[in-house]
Amino acid sequence: MACLEEEIRARLERAGQSHLLRFWGELDPAQRDSLLESLAKLDAEELGEHCRRAAEACAREEEPRQERLGCRIEPVPPEFFGSVCRSDPRTLEQWEEEGLRKISQNKVAVLLLAGGQGTRLGVPYPKGMYDVGLPSHKTLYQIQAERIRRVEQLAGDKFGTRCTVPWYIMTSEFTLGPTEKFFQEHNYFNLEKSNIIMFEQRMLPAVAFDGKAILEEKGKIAMAPDGNGGLYRALMDNKILEHMERCGVQYIHVYCVDNILVKMADPVFIGFCVSKGADCGAKVVEKAYPTEPVGVVCSVDGVYQVVEYSEISLETAQRRNADSRLTYSAGNICNHFFSLDFLKAVTEKFVAFEVPREEEFSPLKNSDAADKDTPITARRSLLSQHYRWAVKAGARFVNGNGQRIPEKPSLSGDDEPPAICEISPLVSYFGEGLEKYLKAKDLKSPFLLDETKAETLTRA
Repeated sequence: MACLEEEIRARLERAGQSHLLRFWGELDPAQRDSLLESLAKLDAEELGEHCRRAAEACAREEEPRQERLGCRIEPVPPEFFGSVCRSDPRTLEQWEEEGLRKISQNKVAVLLLAGGQGTRLGVPYPKGMYDVGLPSHKTLYQIQAERIRRVEQLAGDKFGTRCTVPWYIMTSEFTLGPTEKFFQEHNYFNLEKSNIIMFEQRMLPAVAFDGKAILEEKGKIAMAPDGNGGLYRALMDNKILEHMERCGVQYIHVYCVDNILVKMADPVFIGFCVSKGADCGAKVVEKAYPTEPVGVVCSVDGVYQVVEYSEISLETAQRRNADSRLTYSAGNICNHFFSLDFLKAVTEKFVAFEVPREEEFSPLKNSDAADKDTPITARRSLLSQHYRWAVKAGARFVNGNGQRIPEKPSLSGDDEPPAICEISPLVSYFGEGLEKYLKAKDLKSPFLLDETKAETLTRA
C-alpha cells in the first residue's frame, strides 16, 4: 500500500492536483484505501487535461461575448434548414413515409440521455421515473416506451413487416441501478428486454474555477457524469456502436429524458434527414424572443454547433431577416439525428429541422416551486396537446352536468386546456387516427383514451 501511495502522489503531482491528498493524515485506514482506489482509476494525463480544459472554459466565460464570436458566427443556410410549419403537406408526407420505411427495415434506433438525477425536481431518483400528475399517472419512461411501441406498429402496418426500434439508454453511476430496477419492475413496459440496452457514461472529477479537482469529503473526490458531450466516449467504451452495427442500425435519434413531448424515432425528422443525405441533424424550435435563454444551433468558423445564449451579443441576437424572423432563431432542444457512419468516423453534412414548440418541446427540470420547466408546465403542455388533437378529430367535451364546454382549438402549450384529455401513445403516436374514436363524440372531462377505451368507442 505504501508503494501505491507513493505512485498516486507522483501522479497527482504531474497533474497539478496534489491537494487531493491534503487531508491524508486525518483519514482512517479504510478511508485511505477508498481514496487510493478512486485515485488509482484516474489517468494522470487525462486528469490534468480535464482540469486544464475546465479552467480554460471558465476563463473564456469571462471574455467579452463579442470578442469570442464576433463575425465568426453564421446561421444555418436555408438549403440545410427544414420546417414543419413552412413545408407543404405533401412534402411532410414524403418525409414521414421515408422515415417509416427506414424504421420498418430495422435501420432506426433511439438513444436516450438519462444520466442526470432528479435533484432539481426535489426527488432522489432518475427523472425518467417521475410522474407529472397525468390522469393515467404514467411516468416519463412509460410514455416514451409506449411511443416506441406505437411507431413500431405504424411502420410495420404501413410496410407489412414486423420491426423493432432498439432503445439505448445512457445512464450514469447514479442512475443505472435504479433505472434497471424500475424497468424490471414494470416488465420493460411490454418491450422486448433484449431491445433495451443500458450503459453508463463516464464519471469525471468535479473541477473548481481555478482548475483544481474538488473533494466532496476529506477522503472522497466529487465526481459527476461527463455531460452529454461524453456520449461519444461512452459509445466507444461500452461497444455500443458495434452492437448497433450488428443489429443493422444505420440511423440514431438522440434525445433527453426530460422532454415530455419528445417524438422518439420521429418518422418525419428521420425522413427529412435521410432525404437530405445528412450525417447529423438537430431538431430546433423557433426562439420565442431574441434574448430567450436557450442555445442556438448555428455555424462558427464553418463548424455547426450549439452556441450558448450568453455567448451571443445583443445586437446579433436581435438581428432579423427580410421576413422579420430572427436570423438566429434555431433554439436547441437537445434532439439530434446521427448516422452510424457519423458516429464511427465524424463527417460533416449537417441539417436543422424546425418543429412547433407547443407540439414537441416541454422540458421537466425544476420542482413546482420554480416558474418554468416544472411538473405543472409539463403536464399542462401534454394535456393541451391532447386536447387540440381531440378537438381536431371532431370530439366535443362536456362537463359533469352534460353541458358543452366551449372549444379552444388554437390552445397554446402555456394555456390550461378547458377540458382534461389524455391520449395513450399506444392509441396515437402524435395525433394520427383519432377520428374513428372521437368524431362527433361527446366526451366527459376528464377523459382518458387508452386501448380499452378505444375499443369501446369503436364498437359504439
